Amino acid sequence: MSEQTRRGTPGATSQDEGTPWATRYATADASETRRWTVRTAASAAAAPGDIGRRIVARREELGLTREDTAALVGTAAGYLQYLEEQSTARPGTSVLIRLADALDTSVAALYGGESDLPPGLGQAAGHSELIELGPEDCLARLSTHGVGRLALAAEGGGLVILPVNYSVIDGAIAFRTAPGSTIAAAIGSNVAFQVDHVDEALSQGWSVLVQGSARAVTDPDVRRRFDALAYSRPWAGGEARDLWVRVEQDRIHGRRIAVR
Repeated sequence: MSEQTRRGTPGATSQDEGTPWATRYATADASETRRWTVRTAASAAAAPGDIGRRIVARREELGLTREDTAALVGTAAGYLQYLEEQSTARPGTSVLIRLADALDTSVAALYGGESDLPPGLGQAAGHSELIELGPEDCLARLSTHGVGRLALAAEGGGLVILPVNYSVIDGAIAFRTAPGSTIAAAIGSNVAFQVDHVDEALSQGWSVLVQGSARAVTDPDVRRRFDALAYSRPWAGGEARDLWVRVEQDRIHGRRIAVR
């Protein structure tokens, strides 16, 4: 699909139908829009459905507003709001295909059909290059929060690698765990923390590795500050995960795969 067509430029036409692009879809959406109008009041208190959450997450990742996305799809912004916010929303196939195209993803991904598969299922690109990242680039990719992997020594020998959702607070990686947990046992020891991103479509990505020591945050004022600044509670849930751990960085380095 051309960029002009994707953005619904006024006057863009279908070669086979000779009608404006947005008008072509108006009739197809009419029945769904009527259902949306009737259902909205009845289901206003419903929680967002999985498809709606995936639509929101993907368009925010791309920096698109709801209005931008609706224009790309060729539907009303109010209907897109319904899809995003109502758990009972069941968009038709044509709408899903256009949404996937506008959001540069797949219908399967919007349905969550790829959620149980590991990243990086595609093949390597034809011309790729491994590039070292400087400290500033590494810090930029750590961003303010995310999900990473903590590598630590296991009790009785060996290594354990565990996923944690983290925040970057005062320049340090910080996360919460439960006292007595495997992660808590690593306090005072050397650890490694890794975060990465894979671009499935282009077979490229990056990885950042932080090496340092795990330290418990025990000062009450600092703990309250971390509580206030943390982006999210632990994804694993549980009120017992109230022990803050920070990684005191000794070294940070990273690499990215660029496609030429």
